[in-house]
Amino acid sequence: MLVNEIEVTNLTKRFGKFTAVDDVSFSVKQGKIFGFLGANGAGKSTTIRMLIGLLQPTAGTATVGGYDIIKQTDLVKLNIGYMSQRFSLYDDLTVEQNIRFYGGVYGLKNSRLNERMQWVLRMADLKGREDSLTKNLSGGWKQRLALGCAILHEPRIVFLDEPTGGVDPISRRNFWELINQLSAQGVTVLVTTHFLDEAEYCNDIILINAGKLIASGSPVELKTDYITNPILEVSGLEHHVVEALETIRDQRWALETSVFGTSLHVMVEEEKEGKQLIQHSLTEKQITSFTIHRITPSLEDVFLYLLDRSSSSS
Repeated sequence: MLVNEIEVTNLTKRFGKFTAVDDVSFSVKQGKIFGFLGANGAGKSTTIRMLIGLLQPTAGTATVGGYDIIKQTDLVKLNIGYMSQRFSLYDDLTVEQNIRFYGGVYGLKNSRLNERMQWVLRMADLKGREDSLTKNLSGGWKQRLALGCAILHEPRIVFLDEPTGGVDPISRRNFWELINQLSAQGVTVLVTTHFLDEAEYCNDIILINAGKLIASGSPVELKTDYITNPILEVSGLEHHVVEALETIRDQRWALETSVFGTSLHVMVEEEKEGKQLIQHSLTEKQITSFTIHRITPSLEDVFLYLLDRSSSSS
């Protein structure tokens, strides 16, 4: 039976009158990839900073690896790896110098440090670039090097705070392959992101908005449990997508309407009637070239729906 490596209970952080994290509770099982999903400013980074001992909670409790984040902060830090939102390595050091510096911070020496350095170089695909200045590396290589330095000491729990910001799609995909490898080795990974496609790689997800937890579950559970109304995709709109959006979103029967590329996703009460209403509304506007079919909600559909519902109730 898998144990919970992270336990969070009613965690709260206030800065003066502003509540950044509001009574958040969740747990993360060993070896799982746990996604912490929300827009910029939702409270994701603040939560991580409390869990790794960089911020004191205003209220609530949490344990990481069995250690209390308030009473046993030093033990928490010894048992985790942390990759911050901003690139945290030293640009004016070489690749090898950065690895050796962080190895020293984690207490690695001699043959053990050399062994782990070779591992990082292979993992980050930086063999032969040991003497390159870090500032001259591409975004994807910097990202992999930062991850390697964060897990030099082989922690059993890793916190990754928006690790793929500012890198190209191929580098993002390669980075997630590394995360999956860590999970397969039994490492617990908590990763924050605002990329909804990345959340699909997670075993479990929580959605946070304005510091409050608004939904939780696996990607499949989020898509099936939170949206029960039909979602209709109107595709083939090409240059008429904005006009179509403006036409449909103000209709009472359109519960939610959002743009996906050159298509629209429209939530309706009932599938057959919804298709007829969309057809009628668009043809009245002389928009005649499109198709309508029901789809499984995407995580973006779920997030936008819950975000709108959360904003309406606050």
